[in-house]
Amino acid sequence: MNLSSLPNALSILRIILTVPVVLTLLNEDFFLAMMLFFIAGITDALDGWVAKRYSCQTRLGSILDPVADKLLLVSSFIALSIIGLLPLWLLLLIFLRDLMIVSGTVGSFMGNGESDNHLLMPSKLSKINTALQIALVLFLVTTKLYPILSEWSTVFFITIATSTVLSGIDYIWIWFEKAISQEKQKQK
Repeated sequence: MNLSSLPNALSILRIILTVPVVLTLLNEDFFLAMMLFFIAGITDALDGWVAKRYSCQTRLGSILDPVADKLLLVSSFIALSIIGLLPLWLLLLIFLRDLMIVSGTVGSFMGNGESDNHLLMPSKLSKINTALQIALVLFLVTTKLYPILSEWSTVFFITIATSTVLSGIDYIWIWFEKAISQEKQKQK
């Protein structure tokens, strides 16, 4: 494997790690779940760093990376909700935002006639939201290992809800600006 395929391989590894992460969460093997999720989080940081550092960003990678993130996070959130660590309202909020973003991105991307080489780029707020969601999963698992930390759960839930809503609004704004720009170009 050459260096240019490493970012995509790391994203695929993150997709594969989703299954053992979810199984260990559902089996309440929290230490192993935390280790596996941490490894998956490292693959997320590494794939982006390698792709940018060595200029090997690809269209496939721009799709694989967010798919791997969403698959890992949403699956983990579902498992955490099933075992009672994540409130249903927050799971639904996260899911609805992700559904909106996936639908909007697909619609925007398919409808704008851009070249096949165009990369899908997350917004800055979305990157922050993803980092906070990763921190939330690690925090919730850690509360099972160190129950004293659970008194901070409400703060984490409010923080994630806020970042989820703000990043959703950010995407709506980006799409709105893009639509206005495209409409202006058509009128020229």
